[in-house]
Amino acid sequence: MTWVEGAEGGPFGPHHLPYGVFSTRKDPQPRVGARIGDYVLDLRGLASGPFFMPWIRHAFHAHDLGEFMAAGPPAWRTVRLQLIEMLLDGRYAAQYRHLLVPLSDVRLHLPFPVADYVDFYSSEHHAANLGRMFRPDSEPLLPNWKRLPVGYHGRSGTVVASGTAIRRPAGQRRADGGIVFGPSRRLDIEAEVGFVVGVGTELGEPVRTDEFADRVFGVFLVNDWSARDIQAWEYQPLGPFLGKSFATSISHWVTPLEALAWARTEAPEQDPAPLDYLKESDRFAYDLTLSVALNGAEVSRPTFADMYWTPAQQLAHMTANGASLRTGDLFASGTVSGPERGTWGSLQELTWAGRDPIGLPDGSERTFLEDGDTVAISATAPGPDGAVIGLGEVVGTVL
Repeated sequence: MTWVEGAEGGPFGPHHLPYGVFSTRKDPQPRVGARIGDYVLDLRGLASGPFFMPWIRHAFHAHDLGEFMAAGPPAWRTVRLQLIEMLLDGRYAAQYRHLLVPLSDVRLHLPFPVADYVDFYSSEHHAANLGRMFRPDSEPLLPNWKRLPVGYHGRSGTVVASGTAIRRPAGQRRADGGIVFGPSRRLDIEAEVGFVVGVGTELGEPVRTDEFADRVFGVFLVNDWSARDIQAWEYQPLGPFLGKSFATSISHWVTPLEALAWARTEAPEQDPAPLDYLKESDRFAYDLTLSVALNGAEVSRPTFADMYWTPAQQLAHMTANGASLRTGDLFASGTVSGPERGTWGSLQELTWAGRDPIGLPDGSERTFLEDGDTVAISATAPGPDGAVIGLGEVVGTVL
Protein backbone atom coordinates (compact mmCIF):
# COMPACT_ATOMS: atom_id res chain seq x y z
CA MET A 1 0.00 0.00 0.00
CA THR A 2 1.26 3.45 -0.87
CA TRP A 3 1.06 6.27 1.67
CA VAL A 4 -0.09 8.68 -1.07
CA GLU A 5 -3.78 9.29 -0.51
CA GLY A 6 -6.05 8.02 -3.30
CA ALA A 7 -3.26 6.49 -5.42
CA GLU A 8 -3.65 2.83 -4.45
CA GLY A 9 -5.65 0.86 -7.03
CA GLY A 10 -5.90 3.79 -9.44
CA PRO A 11 -4.46 4.15 -12.96
CA PHE A 12 -1.47 6.11 -11.61
CA GLY A 13 -0.44 3.89 -8.73
CA PRO A 14 3.03 3.34 -7.25
CA HIS A 15 4.04 0.77 -9.89
CA HIS A 16 3.33 3.10 -12.80
CA LEU A 17 5.04 6.46 -12.10
CA PRO A 18 5.13 8.14 -15.52
CA TYR A 19 7.42 11.14 -15.91
CA GLY A 20 6.49 14.64 -17.01
CA VAL A 21 7.47 18.29 -16.77
CA PHE A 22 5.50 20.79 -14.69
CA SER A 23 5.55 24.25 -13.16
CA THR A 24 3.40 26.08 -10.63
CA ARG A 25 2.24 29.64 -10.18
CA LYS A 26 4.60 30.03 -7.22
CA ASP A 27 7.53 28.51 -9.14
CA PRO A 28 7.13 29.01 -12.92
CA GLN A 29 10.42 27.28 -13.74
CA PRO A 30 9.66 23.93 -15.45
CA ARG A 31 11.00 20.84 -13.70
CA VAL A 32 10.68 17.05 -13.83
CA GLY A 33 8.07 15.18 -11.83
CA ALA A 34 6.61 11.70 -11.52
CA ARG A 35 2.86 11.24 -11.35
CA ILE A 36 1.40 9.33 -8.42
CA GLY A 37 -2.39 9.37 -8.12
CA ASP A 38 -3.62 12.95 -8.48
CA TYR A 39 -0.26 14.41 -7.47
CA VAL A 40 3.07 15.19 -9.07
CA LEU A 41 6.12 14.19 -7.07
CA ASP A 42 8.67 17.00 -7.44
CA LEU A 43 11.89 15.21 -8.45
CA ARG A 44 13.93 18.39 -8.42
CA GLY A 45 13.00 18.82 -4.78
CA LEU A 46 13.80 15.18 -4.09
CA ALA A 47 17.18 15.55 -5.84
CA SER A 48 18.06 18.56 -3.70
CA GLY A 49 18.60 16.24 -0.73
CA PRO A 50 20.49 12.96 -0.30
CA PHE A 51 17.74 10.72 -1.69
CA PHE A 52 19.34 9.99 -5.10
CA MET A 53 22.92 8.98 -5.78
CA PRO A 54 25.09 11.99 -6.82
CA TRP A 55 25.46 10.71 -10.40
CA ILE A 56 21.67 10.92 -10.84
CA ARG A 57 20.79 14.13 -8.96
CA HIS A 58 21.95 16.58 -11.64
CA ALA A 59 19.52 15.10 -14.20
CA PHE A 60 16.57 16.32 -12.13
CA HIS A 61 17.86 19.89 -11.91
CA ALA A 62 17.24 20.21 -15.67
CA HIS A 63 14.08 21.79 -17.08
CA ASP A 64 12.99 18.72 -19.05
CA LEU A 65 13.50 14.95 -19.25
CA GLY A 66 16.43 15.12 -21.69
CA GLU A 67 19.30 14.57 -19.23
CA PHE A 68 17.54 11.77 -17.41
CA MET A 69 16.62 10.01 -20.66
CA ALA A 70 20.22 10.23 -21.87
CA ALA A 71 21.50 8.65 -18.62
CA GLY A 72 20.42 5.22 -19.88
CA PRO A 73 18.80 2.07 -18.48
CA PRO A 74 20.88 1.78 -15.27
CA ALA A 75 19.73 5.25 -14.17
CA TRP A 76 16.13 4.64 -15.31
CA ARG A 77 15.95 1.38 -13.36
CA THR A 78 17.66 2.74 -10.23
CA VAL A 79 15.39 5.78 -9.98
CA ARG A 80 12.26 3.77 -10.63
CA LEU A 81 13.09 1.21 -7.92
CA GLN A 82 13.99 3.95 -5.43
CA LEU A 83 10.75 5.82 -6.06
CA ILE A 84 8.62 2.68 -5.74
CA GLU A 85 10.34 1.75 -2.46
CA MET A 86 9.91 5.24 -1.06
CA LEU A 87 6.23 5.53 -2.03
CA LEU A 88 5.41 2.14 -0.51
CA ASP A 89 7.23 2.75 2.79
CA GLY A 90 5.16 4.80 5.20
CA ARG A 91 8.29 5.85 7.09
CA TYR A 92 9.02 8.30 4.26
CA ALA A 93 5.60 10.00 4.37
CA ALA A 94 6.43 12.73 6.86
CA GLN A 95 9.77 13.48 5.21
CA TYR A 96 8.59 13.77 1.60
CA ARG A 97 4.87 14.52 1.65
CA HIS A 98 5.59 18.21 1.05
CA LEU A 99 7.02 17.31 -2.38
CA LEU A 100 3.62 16.08 -3.60
CA VAL A 101 1.99 18.83 -5.66
CA PRO A 102 -1.74 18.46 -6.50
CA LEU A 103 -2.37 18.16 -10.24
CA SER A 104 -4.91 20.96 -9.93
CA ASP A 105 -2.06 23.33 -8.97
CA VAL A 106 0.35 22.58 -11.83
CA ARG A 107 0.85 23.53 -15.43
CA LEU A 108 2.12 20.66 -17.59
CA HIS A 109 4.62 21.16 -20.42
CA LEU A 110 6.11 19.27 -23.36
CA PRO A 111 7.99 16.53 -21.51
CA PHE A 112 11.16 16.47 -23.64
CA PRO A 113 12.76 18.43 -26.49
CA VAL A 114 11.87 16.59 -29.72
CA ALA A 115 15.00 15.91 -31.75
CA ASP A 116 13.63 14.11 -34.82
CA TYR A 117 10.18 12.74 -35.60
CA VAL A 118 9.36 9.63 -37.63
CA ASP A 119 5.80 8.42 -38.19
CA PHE A 120 5.11 4.84 -39.24
CA TYR A 121 2.20 3.09 -40.95
CA SER A 122 2.16 -0.15 -38.97
CA SER A 123 -1.48 -1.24 -38.62
CA GLU A 124 -2.47 -3.79 -41.23
CA HIS A 125 -6.14 -3.01 -40.60
CA HIS A 126 -5.60 0.72 -41.16
CA ALA A 127 -3.46 0.23 -44.27
CA ALA A 128 -5.94 -2.24 -45.73
CA ASN A 129 -8.88 0.09 -45.06
CA LEU A 130 -7.17 2.97 -46.88
CA GLY A 131 -6.17 0.63 -49.70
CA ARG A 132 -9.78 -0.43 -50.18
CA MET A 133 -10.88 3.21 -50.31
CA PHE A 134 -8.25 4.50 -52.72
CA ARG A 135 -7.53 1.36 -54.81
CA PRO A 136 -10.82 -0.57 -54.85
CA ASP A 137 -9.82 -2.59 -57.91
CA SER A 138 -6.40 -3.61 -56.58
CA GLU A 139 -4.93 -5.44 -53.61
CA PRO A 140 -5.45 -3.32 -50.47
CA LEU A 141 -1.78 -3.55 -49.42
CA LEU A 142 1.04 -2.42 -51.68
CA PRO A 143 3.79 -5.00 -52.39
CA ASN A 144 6.29 -3.50 -49.91
CA TRP A 145 3.92 -3.20 -46.95
CA LYS A 146 4.58 -6.63 -45.40
CA ARG A 147 8.28 -6.42 -46.18
CA LEU A 148 9.20 -3.32 -44.18
CA PRO A 149 7.70 -0.82 -41.73
CA VAL A 150 6.58 2.00 -44.02
CA GLY A 151 7.22 5.45 -42.55
CA TYR A 152 8.09 9.07 -43.24
CA HIS A 153 10.04 11.84 -41.50
CA GLY A 154 7.81 14.44 -39.87
CA ARG A 155 8.47 17.93 -38.56
CA SER A 156 9.79 17.98 -35.00
CA GLY A 157 9.22 21.73 -34.64
CA THR A 158 5.44 21.33 -34.78
CA VAL A 159 5.19 18.60 -32.13
CA VAL A 160 3.15 20.22 -29.34
CA ALA A 161 1.97 19.25 -25.87
CA SER A 162 -1.55 18.08 -25.14
CA GLY A 163 -3.95 20.99 -24.71
CA THR A 164 -2.36 23.13 -27.42
CA ALA A 165 -5.05 24.49 -29.74
CA ILE A 166 -4.74 23.38 -33.38
CA ARG A 167 -5.26 25.98 -36.07
CA ARG A 168 -6.94 24.58 -39.17
CA PRO A 169 -4.22 24.24 -41.83
CA ALA A 170 -4.34 25.69 -45.33
CA GLY A 171 -2.89 24.25 -48.51
CA GLN A 172 -3.65 23.20 -52.05
CA ARG A 173 -6.56 20.84 -52.67
CA ARG A 174 -8.86 19.75 -55.44
CA ALA A 175 -12.16 21.63 -55.60
CA ASP A 176 -14.83 22.17 -58.27
CA GLY A 177 -12.74 20.55 -60.97
CA GLY A 178 -9.70 22.70 -60.27
CA ILE A 179 -6.97 23.37 -57.72
CA VAL A 180 -7.51 25.96 -54.99
CA PHE A 181 -5.56 27.18 -51.96
CA GLY A 182 -7.42 27.45 -48.70
CA PRO A 183 -8.30 25.85 -45.36
CA SER A 184 -8.57 22.09 -45.21
CA ARG A 185 -12.13 20.81 -45.35
CA ARG A 186 -11.19 17.27 -44.36
CA LEU A 187 -9.30 17.75 -41.12
CA ASP A 188 -8.78 14.42 -39.37
CA ILE A 189 -7.02 12.76 -36.44
CA GLU A 190 -4.78 9.75 -36.15
CA ALA A 191 -4.78 7.93 -32.81
CA GLU A 192 -1.23 6.67 -32.28
CA VAL A 193 1.26 5.46 -29.69
CA GLY A 194 4.64 7.18 -29.50
CA PHE A 195 8.08 6.10 -28.27
CA VAL A 196 10.99 8.34 -27.31
CA VAL A 197 14.68 7.48 -27.61
CA GLY A 198 16.81 8.02 -24.53
CA VAL A 199 20.23 6.73 -25.56
CA GLY A 200 21.51 7.83 -28.96
CA THR A 201 23.87 6.18 -31.45
CA GLU A 202 26.70 7.20 -33.74
CA LEU A 203 26.15 7.77 -37.45
CA GLY A 204 26.50 4.46 -39.27
CA GLU A 205 25.47 2.35 -36.25
CA PRO A 206 22.31 0.31 -36.88
CA VAL A 207 20.20 -0.74 -33.88
CA ARG A 208 19.13 -4.37 -33.59
CA THR A 209 15.57 -5.33 -32.60
CA ASP A 210 16.80 -6.82 -29.31
CA GLU A 211 18.35 -3.45 -28.35
CA PHE A 212 14.94 -1.77 -28.18
CA ALA A 213 14.82 -1.53 -24.37
CA ASP A 214 18.43 -0.30 -24.25
CA ARG A 215 17.58 2.73 -26.38
CA VAL A 216 13.92 3.60 -25.79
CA PHE A 217 12.99 5.47 -22.62
CA GLY A 218 9.20 5.34 -22.65
CA VAL A 219 5.74 5.48 -24.20
CA PHE A 220 3.10 8.19 -24.63
CA LEU A 221 0.06 9.00 -26.75
CA VAL A 222 0.07 10.83 -30.08
CA ASN A 223 -2.52 12.56 -32.23
CA ASP A 224 -0.98 13.07 -35.65
CA TRP A 225 -3.48 15.56 -37.09
CA SER A 226 -4.04 15.08 -40.82
CA ALA A 227 -5.51 17.29 -43.54
CA ARG A 228 -6.80 14.56 -45.83
CA ASP A 229 -7.70 16.76 -48.78
CA ILE A 230 -4.30 18.50 -48.79
CA GLN A 231 -2.55 15.17 -48.34
CA ALA A 232 -4.46 13.49 -51.17
CA TRP A 233 -3.28 16.11 -53.69
CA GLU A 234 0.34 16.44 -52.58
CA TYR A 235 1.47 12.98 -51.46
CA GLN A 236 2.36 11.52 -54.87
CA PRO A 237 5.18 10.75 -55.51
CA LEU A 238 7.07 11.74 -52.33
CA GLY A 239 4.52 11.26 -49.56
CA PRO A 240 3.08 13.37 -46.70
CA PHE A 241 4.10 17.01 -46.40
CA LEU A 242 1.86 20.02 -45.61
CA GLY A 243 -1.11 17.76 -44.93
CA LYS A 244 0.74 16.38 -41.88
CA SER A 245 3.44 18.86 -40.80
CA PHE A 246 1.21 21.57 -39.30
CA ALA A 247 0.78 19.86 -35.88
CA THR A 248 1.37 16.64 -33.98
CA SER A 249 0.11 16.50 -30.38
CA ILE A 250 1.63 14.31 -27.66
CA SER A 251 0.49 13.55 -24.12
CA HIS A 252 2.19 15.06 -21.07
CA TRP A 253 3.18 11.81 -19.35
CA VAL A 254 5.87 9.39 -20.52
CA THR A 255 5.38 5.88 -19.16
CA PRO A 256 8.66 3.99 -18.67
CA LEU A 257 8.89 0.70 -20.56
CA GLU A 258 9.30 -1.26 -17.32
CA ALA A 259 5.87 -0.06 -16.14
CA LEU A 260 4.34 -1.84 -19.14
CA ALA A 261 5.87 -5.23 -18.29
CA TRP A 262 2.39 -6.55 -17.42
CA ALA A 263 1.03 -5.32 -20.77
CA ARG A 264 3.41 -7.33 -22.94
CA THR A 265 1.55 -9.75 -25.18
CA GLU A 266 2.15 -11.85 -28.27
CA ALA A 267 2.48 -9.84 -31.48
CA PRO A 268 0.67 -10.91 -34.67
CA GLU A 269 2.35 -13.57 -36.77
CA GLN A 270 4.12 -12.17 -39.83
CA ASP A 271 3.84 -13.72 -43.26
CA PRO A 272 6.12 -13.58 -45.15
CA ALA A 273 8.86 -13.88 -42.55
CA PRO A 274 10.77 -10.59 -42.23
CA LEU A 275 14.36 -10.20 -43.35
CA ASP A 276 17.02 -11.00 -40.77
CA TYR A 277 17.52 -7.43 -39.53
CA LEU A 278 13.80 -7.25 -38.65
CA LYS A 279 13.57 -10.62 -36.90
CA GLU A 280 12.99 -10.58 -33.14
CA SER A 281 14.27 -13.17 -30.69
CA ASP A 282 11.52 -12.02 -28.29
CA ARG A 283 8.67 -10.77 -30.43
CA PHE A 284 6.00 -8.99 -28.38
CA ALA A 285 3.41 -6.25 -28.55
CA TYR A 286 1.80 -4.07 -25.87
CA ASP A 287 -1.81 -4.71 -24.88
CA LEU A 288 -3.00 -1.10 -24.93
CA THR A 289 -6.62 -0.08 -25.43
CA LEU A 290 -7.08 3.44 -26.77
CA SER A 291 -10.19 5.56 -26.54
CA VAL A 292 -11.00 8.31 -29.05
CA ALA A 293 -13.54 10.90 -27.88
CA LEU A 294 -15.00 13.68 -30.05
CA ASN A 295 -16.57 16.52 -28.05
CA GLY A 296 -16.80 14.22 -25.03
CA ALA A 297 -18.41 11.27 -26.84
CA GLU A 298 -16.36 8.12 -27.38
CA VAL A 299 -16.34 7.20 -31.07
CA SER A 300 -13.72 4.43 -31.15
CA ARG A 301 -11.61 2.03 -29.04
CA PRO A 302 -8.53 1.08 -31.10
CA THR A 303 -6.40 -1.87 -29.94
CA PHE A 304 -2.61 -1.53 -30.11
CA ALA A 305 -1.83 -5.25 -29.73
CA ASP A 306 -3.04 -5.76 -33.32
CA MET A 307 -0.20 -3.73 -34.86
CA TYR A 308 1.63 -5.76 -37.53
CA TRP A 309 5.02 -4.06 -37.10
CA THR A 310 6.32 -3.79 -33.53
CA PRO A 311 8.16 -0.78 -32.04
CA ALA A 312 11.37 -2.83 -31.95
CA GLN A 313 11.10 -3.48 -35.69
CA GLN A 314 10.32 0.18 -36.34
CA LEU A 315 13.47 1.24 -34.48
CA ALA A 316 15.61 -1.34 -36.30
CA HIS A 317 14.31 -0.27 -39.69
CA MET A 318 14.68 3.43 -38.87
CA THR A 319 18.40 2.91 -38.27
CA ALA A 320 19.10 0.08 -40.74
CA ASN A 321 20.76 2.49 -43.19
CA GLY A 322 23.06 3.83 -40.47
CA ALA A 323 20.90 6.82 -39.52
CA SER A 324 21.88 7.96 -36.03
CA LEU A 325 19.62 8.33 -33.00
CA ARG A 326 19.54 11.29 -30.62
CA THR A 327 18.06 11.72 -27.19
CA GLY A 328 14.52 12.95 -27.77
CA ASP A 329 13.97 11.23 -31.11
CA LEU A 330 10.26 10.47 -31.35
CA PHE A 331 8.83 7.68 -33.45
CA ALA A 332 5.13 6.94 -33.61
CA SER A 333 3.20 3.83 -34.56
CA GLY A 334 0.97 5.32 -37.20
CA THR A 335 -2.81 5.11 -36.88
CA VAL A 336 -3.88 2.38 -34.47
CA SER A 337 -6.83 0.51 -35.94
CA GLY A 338 -8.38 -2.82 -35.07
CA PRO A 339 -10.41 -5.21 -37.25
CA GLU A 340 -13.84 -3.62 -36.76
CA ARG A 341 -15.38 -0.17 -37.29
CA GLY A 342 -15.54 0.61 -33.58
CA THR A 343 -11.78 0.04 -33.30
CA TRP A 344 -10.58 2.31 -36.11
CA GLY A 345 -8.32 5.22 -35.22
CA SER A 346 -9.20 7.91 -37.78
CA LEU A 347 -12.31 9.68 -39.05
CA GLN A 348 -11.20 8.75 -42.57
CA GLU A 349 -11.98 5.15 -41.65
CA LEU A 350 -14.83 5.69 -39.19
CA THR A 351 -16.83 7.66 -41.80
CA TRP A 352 -15.38 5.73 -44.76
CA ALA A 353 -13.93 8.84 -46.39
CA GLY A 354 -16.97 10.94 -45.45
CA ARG A 355 -19.61 8.58 -46.83
CA ASP A 356 -21.02 7.50 -43.43
CA PRO A 357 -21.26 10.38 -40.91
CA ILE A 358 -20.81 9.78 -37.19
CA GLY A 359 -23.76 10.75 -35.00
CA LEU A 360 -22.97 12.59 -31.74
CA PRO A 361 -25.14 12.74 -28.58
CA ASP A 362 -26.16 16.35 -29.26
CA GLY A 363 -27.81 15.27 -32.52
CA SER A 364 -25.08 16.64 -34.78
CA GLU A 365 -23.08 14.57 -37.27
CA ARG A 366 -19.45 14.62 -38.33
CA THR A 367 -17.54 13.37 -41.31
CA PHE A 368 -14.40 15.39 -40.56
CA LEU A 369 -13.55 17.92 -37.85
CA GLU A 370 -15.32 21.26 -37.59
CA ASP A 371 -13.97 24.42 -35.96
CA GLY A 372 -14.43 24.21 -32.20
CA ASP A 373 -14.32 20.41 -32.07
CA THR A 374 -12.23 18.85 -29.30
CA VAL A 375 -10.58 15.46 -29.66
CA ALA A 376 -9.26 13.52 -26.65
CA ILE A 377 -7.29 10.28 -27.00
CA SER A 378 -6.60 8.23 -23.89
CA ALA A 379 -5.37 4.70 -23.23
CA THR A 380 -5.15 2.00 -20.59
CA ALA A 381 -2.98 -1.09 -20.12
CA PRO A 382 -2.97 -4.09 -17.77
CA GLY A 383 -1.03 -3.53 -14.56
CA PRO A 384 0.07 -5.70 -11.63
CA ASP A 385 -2.47 -7.82 -9.72
CA GLY A 386 -5.32 -6.97 -12.07
CA ALA A 387 -4.83 -3.22 -11.81
CA VAL A 388 -5.17 -0.90 -14.79
CA ILE A 389 -2.47 1.56 -15.85
CA GLY A 390 -3.55 4.83 -17.46
CA LEU A 391 -1.40 6.51 -20.11
CA GLY A 392 -3.03 9.89 -19.65
CA GLU A 393 -4.55 11.63 -22.64
CA VAL A 394 -3.71 13.87 -25.55
CA VAL A 395 -6.25 16.63 -26.18
CA GLY A 396 -6.60 19.26 -28.88
CA THR A 397 -9.28 21.75 -29.98
CA VAL A 398 -9.59 22.94 -33.57
CA LEU A 399 -9.50 26.71 -34.08
